[in-house]
Amino acid sequence: MKVEKAGMGDIEALVKMRLCYLIEDNGSLDAQDLVSIKRDLPGYFRAHLDKDLFIYVIRDGQNIVSCAFLLIVEKPMSPAFINGRTGMVLNVYTCPSYRRKGCAKIIMEALLSEAKKMEISVIELQATEDGYPLYRLVGFMEDDSKYHRMKWKNR
Repeated sequence: MKVEKAGMGDIEALVKMRLCYLIEDNGSLDAQDLVSIKRDLPGYFRAHLDKDLFIYVIRDGQNIVSCAFLLIVEKPMSPAFINGRTGMVLNVYTCPSYRRKGCAKIIMEALLSEAKKMEISVIELQATEDGYPLYRLVGFMEDDSKYHRMKWKNR
């Protein structure tokens, strides 16, 4: 299995992979959300791919069967991210018939290797129960912070 970076020619397939991930993760999507995502996600990919969003894929022939997104955010420096370059892993997804064959591990190792070359200070992710052992295996650890994770939602 060979990992490569997705390119502009992969946008349609990446939208499908993102939708598969979201549906599996959420159980279903609201019809209005589904329409919005299908409409707007290609433009997002065109604007961000290979700038601050790097998508690593494994293919079977021409078809993408596994992927992982690395979103880079530059923040003001701090001891927690000394050069300010941080990453967030999103959308680690493997098509069901390709699971348990090492795809996600291979992609995550490639992603982390590239992150080192990009001098990313820290990478964060949110692990599902299924993904947790993999992320531990490739070097992620619990974030024991004195801060509480919180979010605000505009809806």
